[in-house]
Amino acid sequence: MKQKAVFYHAGCPVCVSAERSVLAALDSARYDTEVVHLGTAKGRVVEAEKLGVKSVPALALDGQV
Repeated sequence: MKQKAVFYHAGCPVCVSAERSVLAALDSARYDTEVVHLGTAKGRVVEAEKLGVKSVPALALDGQV
């Protein structure tokens, strides 16, 4: 069973660069990945905060930031 990887970001150039690097490094056979742009998915901010995201970019692997 694959683990869940969620990459939260705000769309800035630093975040976009980090997204490319992180997603390239994750093993797609091991992780189901999702990218969440918190600027356009404002409803997901509370979710990120509950996980412990304090700033972006942030990566959560199976619910752990």
